[in-house]
Amino acid sequence: MPSLYGLERSGDVEKLVELLRESEKETVRRRAAEILGGLDEPESEGIDALVEAMSDESEAVRAAAIDALTQQEAVDALMKGLGAPVQESGASWAQAEAFVANLDSETTELRMASANVLGLLGVEESARPLAEHLQSEPHPEVRARIARALGRVGDPAVAGVLVECLEGQPLKVRREAAESLGRLNGATALRGLLSVVDDDAEAMRRTAVSSLGQFENAKPVDALVERLGDESDLVRRAAVFSLIEILSNVPPDRSHELRETIVDRMAARSDPSIVASLVEIVEEGSQLHQRRNAVWMLGRVAGERSTKLDAVDALCDVLGSDDDLISQFAATGLAEIGGRMVETALLEVVETDEYGEDAVAMAAFALGKVGGDRSKQRLEKLVDETDSAEVRRRAFSAISKLGGRT
Repeated sequence: MPSLYGLERSGDVEKLVELLRESEKETVRRRAAEILGGLDEPESEGIDALVEAMSDESEAVRAAAIDALTQQEAVDALMKGLGAPVQESGASWAQAEAFVANLDSETTELRMASANVLGLLGVEESARPLAEHLQSEPHPEVRARIARALGRVGDPAVAGVLVECLEGQPLKVRREAAESLGRLNGATALRGLLSVVDDDAEAMRRTAVSSLGQFENAKPVDALVERLGDESDLVRRAAVFSLIEILSNVPPDRSHELRETIVDRMAARSDPSIVASLVEIVEEGSQLHQRRNAVWMLGRVAGERSTKLDAVDALCDVLGSDDDLISQFAATGLAEIGGRMVETALLEVVETDEYGEDAVAMAAFALGKVGGDRSKQRLEKLVDETDSAEVRRRAFSAISKLGGRT
């Protein structure tokens, strides 16, 4: 049978259901439930199997099934599987009130499911009763889901209750509280998260650092820059992502100052994981603002030779980007790195057929900043060979910077 990772990639509902129902290993059943919850279309068979899994002998599997059904927004199936009716009304306080009442149930799974659904509904009036139950709930799995729900409901007034959960609780509860504080924002949430960025638990530091990236001001920057020196590669990477998010969120009149501060501190670290994180964002980032900021930073924090190679390759690959800013940032970033390595990489862009006209044009532009005699000769040849007016214009401009045509 394929690995769970392979099943997650293929979305094979039939095999995942088989594992959930028949595997003797608790960890396999739990993971199968989690994957079914993340699928775009788990089909009725997947939903039915998750409902059955709410009766699994393992508490972890039951919890995973409840989370998965909530993630699929299969509220009717979830509650019927627990023997609890669902009020036929929209996402309003009238409907949420029934789930709030279920938080007093003697059944742990029903309390867990109700907390999940309240987070899904996002009704603001449920924030206060959720916060009260967070303080009195005896079961850590339920507390974790109440903490998660409070972040999704989004009432900053409950931030203090979540901050109290950052200490003296099981790690799962603490992490859910930290993640929710990132959603809530505000001064109380920020103070709480800053108090745990150097927590002994790596997973807690990573969650806190990731949550700080959701703040729309520069206040978390110093703490995040400090985490660039964390002993954990995962925490360092999370800090890079969060710094990029903050750059995207702060007002424009602060962004230039922040950019310079952040890249100076990043470059001083000379840490391969920082470059690796930026390359990952450039290559795989789904948000345009993230990719733009990562490209801009990459040329300025490239570090030692081994990381420069990775940075140069990534920047060359986006020279022909459809986004003009990414393309321009890539060219200026390559010029910032400079040296023979960059010149060789740019000449390869010009000389091979692997790159389009836009990439060749930007490579010619960058060669005007970093090239030598061999670049001038190749650019002169390019002027004579190219059919592209833009490539010819960029090449002429670069030649003039390198000393004119011979």
